Amino acid sequence: MNVAAILLAAGSATRFGSDKLLHPLPHGVPIAVQAARQLCEVFGHEVIAVIRPDAAQLAGLLRAEGCRLVVCENAAEGMGASLACAVQAASGVDSFVIALADMPFIRASSIEAVREALAAGAPLAAPFFRARRGHPVGISARFREELAGLRGDEGARQVLGAHAAELIKVPVGDPGVLRDIDAPGDLAPPIVV
Repeated sequence: MNVAAILLAAGSATRFGSDKLLHPLPHGVPIAVQAARQLCEVFGHEVIAVIRPDAAQLAGLLRAEGCRLVVCENAAEGMGASLACAVQAASGVDSFVIALADMPFIRASSIEAVREALAAGAPLAAPFFRARRGHPVGISARFREELAGLRGDEGARQVLGAHAAELIKVPVGDPGVLRDIDAPGDLAPPIVV
């Protein structure tokens, strides 16, 4: 099965106060680079990274990780527009694994589990940690037109909601599937109960 890995890295990061995707994690690796590395561990150098037109530094870092870059000219419209750009750039695939660049703590094993669910025939797949849906999400190319037509800031949530009965829940023991970085305080180690 030909699966496209998509890393959405075109957000504006207004709540963070600076370009959060370039902000280093405690081990010194920028947030977006760590997210890209986790995808590349599973997909090799077949990761499509969507970036804003003014993201030259991020482009250089993601290119160095082996990502194929897609510049989304209308990224300011929101995540839906960025995802539509990526889907249009990924022709001839059977499905998509869609990850967010501000979620650097997802384990490669969780990404692989979503990919395996798609390979087993799931039309939609998502990791679930303690009954909560996380990321990345897997979407069959059957939904390509819906994804390509997305706008605004909803992203894949709209497609997942419209076809919720077809979603395969992939249980994982990985709290990273729920952990995104919106503000500097989100970088503190989580308290897992």
